Amino acid sequence: MARDLSELDDESSFSRDGETIDDSGNDGLLHRRSYLKLAGATTAAATLTGTASAAADDYEVIEARGQTIRVGRGDTFENKLIDFTTGESFLIYVEGANSVIRNIGFKGLYRGASFVISIDAGQGDILFENIYLGDGATKEGADFVHGPGAVFMHKGSQADLTFRHCNVQGFPNNGFYCSNTPVGGSVRFESCFGKNNGVTTFRCGSEDDEIVNCVAYNDTTDYGRGYGGYTETNGRPVWVWNGGTVTIRDSHFADGPYPYALVAGANGSPGSVDFQSGGYRGRIQRASGSTVSVGSDVSRNPDLSVPDGVPTSPEEAASGSGSTGSSSSSNTDSSDEPDLPNLLLVDGSPSDATRYEFTASGEVEHSNAKGASIDDGDSIDGSTVQGSVADWKDAFRFAGDLEELTVDGPGSVLVNGEEVDPADYGQELPHVLEVTGRGTPTSYELTVDGAIELASTDEPVAEATTISGTTVQSSLTDETQIFRFSGTLTDITFIDGEAAVTLDGEQIDPSEYGDQELLPHAIVIDGTDTDGPSTYSFDVDGTVVKSTYRDASMDDGDVIDEATVRGAVYNWIDAYWFDGDITDFRLCGDANVDVQYNARDQ
Repeated sequence: MARDLSELDDESSFSRDGETIDDSGNDGLLHRRSYLKLAGATTAAATLTGTASAAADDYEVIEARGQTIRVGRGDTFENKLIDFTTGESFLIYVEGANSVIRNIGFKGLYRGASFVISIDAGQGDILFENIYLGDGATKEGADFVHGPGAVFMHKGSQADLTFRHCNVQGFPNNGFYCSNTPVGGSVRFESCFGKNNGVTTFRCGSEDDEIVNCVAYNDTTDYGRGYGGYTETNGRPVWVWNGGTVTIRDSHFADGPYPYALVAGANGSPGSVDFQSGGYRGRIQRASGSTVSVGSDVSRNPDLSVPDGVPTSPEEAASGSGSTGSSSSSNTDSSDEPDLPNLLLVDGSPSDATRYEFTASGEVEHSNAKGASIDDGDSIDGSTVQGSVADWKDAFRFAGDLEELTVDGPGSVLVNGEEVDPADYGQELPHVLEVTGRGTPTSYELTVDGAIELASTDEPVAEATTISGTTVQSSLTDETQIFRFSGTLTDITFIDGEAAVTLDGEQIDPSEYGDQELLPHAIVIDGTDTDGPSTYSFDVDGTVVKSTYRDASMDDGDVIDEATVRGAVYNWIDAYWFDGDITDFRLCGDANVDVQYNARDQ
């Protein structure tokens, strides 16, 4: 067994004397580029303390900006949705017993440096209930060799911990790291679920520790979703060491590429387990001096369904609702309903991003089958789906037939387990856009988020039309120009004159598509010469829109929320048109950033 390297000291995962985490990944990068002159930049970090509460059917959304939430003795922290799509860190530091952390959903891929929940409290009880940490984490930028983890109990913590209805998936450095020998404390897991966590999901060892009605399994070696995952073969569902006998009841575990469902002992410290009832698949490993007792009520056919009450989305956790026992094994998923019999899986590639669009003849829903992630950046509009993947998977359940399928990138698509050729489904460019002149000279610019080509064959029209990536610039007087494209029409702007525009046979109002003013300035985030991904966010005091300036990509995963932009680059370029000034900019990574004022005049 490889020696475990994820030991932490008490000061490594948080700042005791500071109010917030030091986000060192952003330090100084833009300050070295004096031409940006980003006036008025703020840290956007805050510390929340004391008691917080909300009704069970309501919750507060908190954007992760490097905050530390300190939960003191007797405090309750509940009904919160923590938004990790900012790309920044967030820490719940529990420093007092007789406290409750309840109804907390963490949304988006965690890109922080350490653990999300850290516990170092004195004697008493602490309840963690209805927690969702199922969107995973990436190792990129982490402080520890294995990357970030979900929950960490510090050495010397004396509290008795109960984790009830918790969902932790895709963390490279442990789901629940609770094996540090406590001084009189204990940990109990009740109806919790874990999947594809590196090192281990349930890690404990105290004499009073229990795992009851829990499920954990691994079906991958890539622990950590998104770019920068940690790949090895030591993902253990359960790891017991450093203490007394741990009791396991009515729980189910399955091995993955690492062929052990349960491991007892490590690094010269034995472990002891009384596995009374449940099921497991794989082997049990006993290190020197370790014992594992397997009762007659333990089968070799584990039930890998999500236990009743476990939330399966961040919103479900934050609002205080839970699941009803949907299956999450490698062959089934939480949306495996009889009226949605078909499964479409988009398997991405780490070499580049893959954008896709498909249309079914029946209903479509997100799915977590085959280890797929559920990404809010993927949109479902009726029976049409648009999304993107890199080195992860997206999956969807649908009814009826697959009618249209467009794929741009190295990823592959499987329907009911069989790889399919997108050319066999509908047209490669399914949408038709017609621009008809009204007798006066007119020039315009339009942008789509897929591929586009000129369908008109008139030679003078072709000469008057320029297509650069996903953007078209053209002019006309009284003729009609026809384009075929995939994706959606994101912007159409008339520079001079006017024209009639129809989309798939229906006349549209161009003012409803994008910003009609040609914004003068450009910001470019270039990740093509870097060794890893970079995340960024910025604010402007004017208007901002996505751009293909300098052959930039159009990534559905990038978010524009009014005047705030969040995104990521890796081997590609992102660009935006804007007016006004940039008031705040944050970058985590080594991407090159360039701001060009009055770029259209250059």
